[in-house]
Amino acid sequence: MSPLLELSNLTVRYRTGRGELTAAREVSFALNAGQALGLVGESGSGKTTIAAAILDLLGPGSSIDGQIQFEGTDLRGLAAKESRRLLGRRTGAVFQDPFTALNPAMTVGRQIAEPLIRNLGVTHRAAWGRACELLADMYIDRPQEIAAAYPHQLSGGMRQRALIAAAMACEPPLLILDEPTTALDVTVEAQILALLADLRRRKSVSLLLISHNLAVVRQVCDSLVVLYASQVVETGPAAAVLERPHHPYTKGLLASLPRLVPGGRGARLPTIAGRMASLDRTPGGCFFHPRCPFAETSCRDRAQPIRALGANRQVRCWKAEQLPRWPVGGATMVHAPGIGGHAATVRAVDLRKTFGTSRGLAALRVDLSGRSPVIAYRPTRIAAVDSVSLSIAPGEVVGLVGESGSGKSTLGRLILRLLAPSAGRVEFAGADVFGLKKRRLRDFRQRAQIVFQNADSSLNPRLSVETTLKRPLILFGRVAPSARETRVLELMDMVRLPRSYRTRYPHQLSGGEKQRVAIARALATDPEFIVCDEPVSALDVSVQAAIINLMADLRDAFGLAYLFISHDLALVAQLADRIAVMYRGRICEIGATAEVLGSPRHPYTQELLASVPQIDTERVPHPALHRLVNTAPEPLEGCRFAPRCPHKLGAVCDDVRPVLRGLSPTRSVACHLVAPGPI
Repeated sequence: MSPLLELSNLTVRYRTGRGELTAAREVSFALNAGQALGLVGESGSGKTTIAAAILDLLGPGSSIDGQIQFEGTDLRGLAAKESRRLLGRRTGAVFQDPFTALNPAMTVGRQIAEPLIRNLGVTHRAAWGRACELLADMYIDRPQEIAAAYPHQLSGGMRQRALIAAAMACEPPLLILDEPTTALDVTVEAQILALLADLRRRKSVSLLLISHNLAVVRQVCDSLVVLYASQVVETGPAAAVLERPHHPYTKGLLASLPRLVPGGRGARLPTIAGRMASLDRTPGGCFFHPRCPFAETSCRDRAQPIRALGANRQVRCWKAEQLPRWPVGGATMVHAPGIGGHAATVRAVDLRKTFGTSRGLAALRVDLSGRSPVIAYRPTRIAAVDSVSLSIAPGEVVGLVGESGSGKSTLGRLILRLLAPSAGRVEFAGADVFGLKKRRLRDFRQRAQIVFQNADSSLNPRLSVETTLKRPLILFGRVAPSARETRVLELMDMVRLPRSYRTRYPHQLSGGEKQRVAIARALATDPEFIVCDEPVSALDVSVQAAIINLMADLRDAFGLAYLFISHDLALVAQLADRIAVMYRGRICEIGATAEVLGSPRHPYTQELLASVPQIDTERVPHPALHRLVNTAPEPLEGCRFAPRCPHKLGAVCDDVRPVLRGLSPTRSVACHLVAPGPI
C-alpha cells in the first residue's frame, strides 16, 4: 500500500537580503494512512517550513525542489487552483495560536461552516447544522451556543477544539498540527491529546504533528523525524527513538527535558551548548559538530549522509553506534546554600482583587414581576485573587502553578504594586508596599523586579541590548555615568551573553537570547526579589534548560527570591523550594516541592499532575479530562473546584469555603476531604 503522504528530497529555499537561505534540505519521510508522525527539533530547524510547503502556504521569494506526493498525486505538478481545491478538501491544518488563527469578527460556527460551503458546495443552513455536529464531535457541551459565540468569548481549550473542528469539516484523511498545545495549560493539553487520539480511532485520520515537546510526541505519534538546522538527523518509531536515541542532537534534547521530580537546590539540567547553526552560514562537515560533545576532526571535515541503522531506523552520524548516553558525565550537581531562617522578603496578607465582568448596558436588569417594569443596574464582579496569603524568604523560590485564569499573574502584579488591591496588603522588608510614597516607593521598585513571558513584547525593538541595559542604571542611579558601560558588560556576563551582542537589536537575537536580556535588565537594579511570569513557556526545551539553570545560578550567587509563575509543573519541580497551587483565585494547596509532587492532597493538584505528559511512559490521559470542563460560574461560597471535583461530598463543598489546614510545618491544603493519608 502506498503512503498517504510522501516527501522525497524536499528542499526549500528563501531569497533574503543576506542571500539565499535553505530552510529545509533534502527532507524525506512517509506517512501511512491512519498513522501519526512527529516532526521535532528546535525553533529554526525547518519544521514549520515543511508543513507550509505541503499546504502550499510558502510566500513569495521561496523555491522548492523535490517531490511532495499526496494520495499518489505530485502536489508540485498541480496548478494553483487545483492545488487549493485538493488541499482544501483533503487536508486540515491546526496552528499553534487559535486566537490568531480564528477570525475575531466571525462567529465560531460560521468559521467551521466556511470550508463546507467553499469546498463541498453545502448550503449555509446545512453547513451551520454540520458545524454544530462537529463541535459536539469535539466533546463540547452546548455546541449551538458555542457555534454562536465569537473567539474572544471562548477559553483557549475551546478555541483549539473549534479550530480542530474547522480542520475536520471536510473529513480530510490528513491533519497537520503545528504546535497545537504549546500555549495551553497542562489540563487543556491533556484534553486535546485525548481528542486527537479519539479522532484517529473514530475517523482514521492521519496526523503530522509538529512540536518541540517530546513528551507530547511520545503520547501521540507512531514514528518520529528529528530535524536540526534544515536536515533530518534521525528517524524511526517514536518509542524506539525516544528510548534509545542514536544521534547526539536527539540525545541532547532528551537530556534537557525536565522530569516531574524535585530537582533539588544543587541540581542543574543538562543543556546543549551553543546555538543552532545559521541557515545562511551552515558549518562544514556535520552541521551539529560545533555543539556536539563527541565531535572529532572528521566530523568537521566531511559531510554526514543519513544512513540506515537497522530495519526501520535512520541516523546522520557516522559513529552513532559508539556513542554513550548524554551528558557524558551525568547530571551536574553544584554546591548550593540552603534557605536560611531569615524573615520573609515579601509577604502577601489576605490579598483580594476583583474585576468587573459586566458594566454599562450589559449590567442593566429588568424586573417584570410587578405591575410595572423595574430597571436596576447590577454590575457583576469576579474575584481574580480571593484572600490569598503567601510569604517568600530570601533566596527562596516559590513556584505558583495552576491553569490560565487561576489568578497567578494577577497575584504577581499585586505583589509588585502593578495593580491596586481591592483588599489586603503586601509587606516588603516589613513595610506596607501600598503605603509607600515617592523615595521609598522608588526604592521598592529598584529592589523588586519582574521578567515577563514574552520577551518580544517586553523589549523595545528600537533599543539595542546596551541601551536596554543602561536605562535602569540611569533611572535608578545605581552606578556613575563613567561606569555604566562596564556594568552593562558585567550584566551580559552574568546571563552568559557574548559581549559582542551589546550592539544588537531584539530582532537579531534568538528567543533564549532575548529572554537573557530581559533577565539582565531585571538584574540591573540589584533586586532582592523577582517575579518570573511564565519566563520560558515559549522556548525550546534546550533553551528552557539553559534559562532555568541560569536562574538557579543567580539565586545561589546573589540570594535572590523568586515567585516563579508557570503552568509547566516539570519546570517548577526543577527550580522551586515550595509549590503553591492556585485555582480560580484561591490557593488550594501549598507545600515543599517534594511533598506536593510526591503526595498531592488536593483533588485539583492530583488532576494537574495526572495531566502532565511523560516522556518515559505511554500514559493513558486522565478520564475526567476527556470532556471539556463545565464553564459555569464558580459558586459564590464553598469550594471553587467543587463543580469539577470527582470526590465532591455534596452540599458542604458548595456552601462551605474550605480553609487552608496545616498538615505539617511546611504543608497546607484547603479541602473538606483532607485527613491523614491519601484522599
